[in-house]
Amino acid sequence: MPSRELGARGWSKPWSDDAGGACLEVMKLADGRVAVRQSTDPDGPALVFTPVEMSSFLTGVKAGDADFLL
Repeated sequence: MPSRELGARGWSKPWSDDAGGACLEVMKLADGRVAVRQSTDPDGPALVFTPVEMSSFLTGVKAGDADFLL
């Protein structure tokens, strides 16, 4: 989904890097879904996850399931 369709307000950076500001921004939508976009491309696409998808993702990350990406 294009980020601009979600508006400019309400985005936050729950974490960021120390190498030039390439961060992920997130926004919780009114229906409980979570949008994620690249901070350096605010007019680019946003990925939108359901609450169940976001919960599964965060649970997996905390369990180390994505460590192979590092």
